[in-house]
Amino acid sequence: MKQLPYLFFLFLLVAACANPGSGPDGGPYDEEPPYVVSTTPAAGDSGVTGRRVTLQFNEFIKLENASEKVTVSPPQIEMPDILTSGKRITVTLNDSLRPNTTYTIDFSDAIEDNNEGNPMGNYTFFFSTGRTVDTLEVAGHVLAAEDLEPIKGILVGLHSDTTDSAFRTRPFDRVARTDGSGHFSIKGVAPGRYRIYALKDGDGDFRFTQKSEMIAVGRDIISPSFFQDTRYDTLWRDTVHYDTIVARPFTHFTPDDVVLRAFTEVNPVRHLLKTEFPVPEQFSIFFTAPSAHVPEVRGLNFDASKLLPRISSGNDTLTFWVADTLLVRQDTLTLALTYEESNDSTLELSLRTDTLELSPKLTWAKRDKQRQKEREEWEKNREKALKNNRPFNEEPPAVWLKLTPRIERPLAPDQNPILTVDEPLARFDTSGVHLRLIVDSTETEAPYLLEPLPGRDFLFRLMGEWRPGQQYVIVVDSAAMTSVFGHRNRRMEQKFNIAKDDEFGSFFVNVQGLDGDTTAIVELLDGRGKVVRRCRAPQGRADFFYLKPGDYYLRLLLDRNGDGRWTTGELGTGQPPEEVYYNPAKFNVRARWDIEQDWNFRTFPLTKQKPAELIKQKADPKKTVKNRNAERLRQLGRG
Repeated sequence: MKQLPYLFFLFLLVAACANPGSGPDGGPYDEEPPYVVSTTPAAGDSGVTGRRVTLQFNEFIKLENASEKVTVSPPQIEMPDILTSGKRITVTLNDSLRPNTTYTIDFSDAIEDNNEGNPMGNYTFFFSTGRTVDTLEVAGHVLAAEDLEPIKGILVGLHSDTTDSAFRTRPFDRVARTDGSGHFSIKGVAPGRYRIYALKDGDGDFRFTQKSEMIAVGRDIISPSFFQDTRYDTLWRDTVHYDTIVARPFTHFTPDDVVLRAFTEVNPVRHLLKTEFPVPEQFSIFFTAPSAHVPEVRGLNFDASKLLPRISSGNDTLTFWVADTLLVRQDTLTLALTYEESNDSTLELSLRTDTLELSPKLTWAKRDKQRQKEREEWEKNREKALKNNRPFNEEPPAVWLKLTPRIERPLAPDQNPILTVDEPLARFDTSGVHLRLIVDSTETEAPYLLEPLPGRDFLFRLMGEWRPGQQYVIVVDSAAMTSVFGHRNRRMEQKFNIAKDDEFGSFFVNVQGLDGDTTAIVELLDGRGKVVRRCRAPQGRADFFYLKPGDYYLRLLLDRNGDGRWTTGELGTGQPPEEVYYNPAKFNVRARWDIEQDWNFRTFPLTKQKPAELIKQKADPKKTVKNRNAERLRQLGRG
């Protein structure tokens, strides 16, 4: 009798080891997903007045990333409290309930059982404060307008107020959030007419209030509806043979193919952003937005005519070179800066003058001390070498104008070398630049044309009559270039080869479906989505010669304003972002081959255009039961 308690304890241990879910030695794993056994209020109930929802499950559960995956609609200005305890989930709505409104709590795929992580699947709870429950749905995708990248976690909302001002002044009527593939589904929608928007809500007010918020605007009025439809599921006997096709009736809600192209507006709020003064010879002034007004600089303790300005096209970045040898020694420059600044609320521009005191991060005195130390070190090494009768061919430390050639290796016959310098030039003796053709070790002068790149003061393009398969050399004599600071270049010599014609392929694209007056730009992309070549195609024809063998992708920009680059949208004027399209195919260019490709960019829907290899935002992995019992049976020799 004294041993009975110990025997009972041993029995409990054995029973625990045989508990389901404990592994191959203790019985099968739990592979059943959790399910709801009761709710308060009842699912689909009407006339609800309480703000607390309780869901009771058949087993212990957990919520994964509730803050990201659980969405309450209508949107809640004050975040709801979502608590998980054992077999229960409690959601408390902190906002007052709206009358005659259907509420949905979309849990997405966040609900799992606590032990094995078996997913419940997508689950949405709904109830109504009125006498009817609205059950219509609107679905689609949100893509980045610039590159058709799926956008994850952006809000998509409906407004029954179809005026343009609603997006700025009122919270959404109903909302959903996109998943990893950019897909959304807005549920519990009442019959009616709606405008649809997407919003990267920065301040949690469910309205577009900040220029930094990414948005998308659907221009068409949406009228949700439904019809009875049938889908066909295939049941497979094995991986090759199907067993039967099952017809499954379902309610098809429309529209389910809405595509929103999201963009961020250009920020029109213009303020002085920052200044930079890294070295005595150069300082920069930055603004938050462009302006048509050219900022004015007036020196208060120096002569501003000694500055060489370089101003960006939008007047939002100013770079000044201090070209005076006395002025660079000055520790502080005090200047009056007159520029356009916008009012934060009205965005109206007005002139403002600020007094700035600028000091270089590295002063002339500090740098002169560093250079003097380098000179003394050189002198010391030279004296030591002479004393020990050793050769000393080291040149004394000097400041040189940095001249760098940029040349592809090998250079395609339709490309040209670029010469870059790091300081503005005061003199450039182009007779000191030589291009020579090398044949059997003999160098022969070759004709060339050297020109500065438009808007790029420090870049020069060298163009020649390139012969495929030949070798050339560029020589720039020493002191051919002198900067405004008196620095001269060292002699530069750079050999390069022109590739042979049979090392390349060609790709010719015929774009179909263009509007008559639309300028199209066709871009060739590599496997990382980087632009390799771009070509204007006003008549729909884009020719790409001298392409290196490899895989390429096609992208199209409809350049509506003709500025040669993608332009974002603007809500106030109703201007949409410029359209971008992809060809979903991958094209392999081979040497000595020509590809002729017709492309109607409207053949595929936008959601199917961007090649999977180029999509960075991957779809969320689909949650499934892990099927660990099959592996357990194999381990036990029963599989």
